[in-house]
Formats: sequence, C-alpha cells, structure tokens
Amino acid sequence: MGQKTNPIVNRLGIITGWQSSWCNNYKYRIQEDFKVRRYIEARLPKGIVSRIFIERTLKFITITIRTSRPALVIGKGGDEVDTLRKELKKLTKKEIQINISEVKRPELDAPLVAKGLVRQLENRISYKKAIKLSILSAIRMNAQGIKIQISGRLNGSEMGRCESYKEGRISLGTFRADVDYHMTVAHTVYGSIGIKVWIMKGEVYGKRELSPLLGIQQKKKRNYTRYTHRKNK
Repeated sequence: MGQKTNPIVNRLGIITGWQSSWCNNYKYRIQEDFKVRRYIEARLPKGIVSRIFIERTLKFITITIRTSRPALVIGKGGDEVDTLRKELKKLTKKEIQINISEVKRPELDAPLVAKGLVRQLENRISYKKAIKLSILSAIRMNAQGIKIQISGRLNGSEMGRCESYKEGRISLGTFRADVDYHMTVAHTVYGSIGIKVWIMKGEVYGKRELSPLLGIQQKKKRNYTRYTHRKNK
C-alpha cells in the first residue's frame, strides 16, 4: 500500500492534516480552492511557493502561503501581498486574510526541491547533476532519506525511460514516518519530464496537531519566522 498511494494522503488524520479546512458545498468550494491555488502560483514568482493552506470561517477566508522567499511575496511595505489580497477578493468575492510563512530549510521541502529540479531541467542542466546536488543538500540538512524519480525523454533520448535515485531510508509503509512528497512536470524542448520527490524527515511519536494553521504556529516556536498581513480596519 505504501508504494501505491500518495504518502501525504496515506497519513491524513494520523500525522498529517488537510490543506483545506471547511465543510458543506463541496463541489463549489473544491473548484474555488483550485482556482485560488492556481492563481497564486501563477501570480507569484515561479518555484518559491511550497504549499497553500486554505481555511474558511463564516466571515472570511484565511490563506497561508508557505514560501522560501517571503520578501518577494510581501513586497516593499507589504504592497505585493496587499495587491494579491485585493485580487483574490475579486476572484472569490469574499474577505481574504493572507498569512506568509517562511520555509527555513527548503532543502527538506519536497515541493521546493521538485520545483528547483524543474527550473534546472528547463534551463538544460544535466538531470544527473541536478538530482545529485539535491540529494546531497537534503542529506547535509539531516534528512533521514530522500528518493527522486524522474521519467521521460531524459537528455533528449528517442525512447523515454524512468530512473530513480535514493539515499538513506524511506519508510513509506510506516504511518508515523514523516514523509514529504511532491510530483510535478518539467516542460522541456524534448517534451514533458515527470519528477517525483520523497523526503523522510524522521518519525512522529505521540499526538500531533493536524490543523495546518496551528501546526505552523507550533513551528514558529521552533525558530520559524512567520509574516502576517491583515486588512486594516
């Protein structure tokens, strides 16, 4: 089972929380969440957004953006994030509150590692060199294990193939294992190349807060920097 399912989805409710917190009107809210996430990723500089958490209340929507470059998202004097809030308000027709959370160690964040590989492959850098540097950076930051799988027309070969590179251990069948995962696609001149990244950060013992916003607040106590922009009343 661990080899066939998304590691994050497989641990929902155990050590991993949902990236969207709401109930009722599933059809319309799923569509709205998709539009919000797609708009934010297209609006912000490419490759700096890790994950987007959405939480709805009766009065407004709280959007938490995890990024490795918070200064680019916030802008000078908060102008960029204020503009983003107004644009999202027009898109959703609801009050928006935006929180910015910094990823202190992007080498251990699977979405950022995968997007970094996409950027390098699209710039025609050797995929073997890019993957080995990513693995070395993760191991240097005390990751217990990392696995990268890449498939497609590698180096422009006529026949597509799939290659995997692994260092350390990846316990996909252990529910308490904190495994980060992301899948993305690099659009190169040879065609599309799929990239999957697994990063194991350790094992979680005891009870863990599953709410994404509360989880980020707990990380703040562990020397995580959080930038918050609220609407002036």
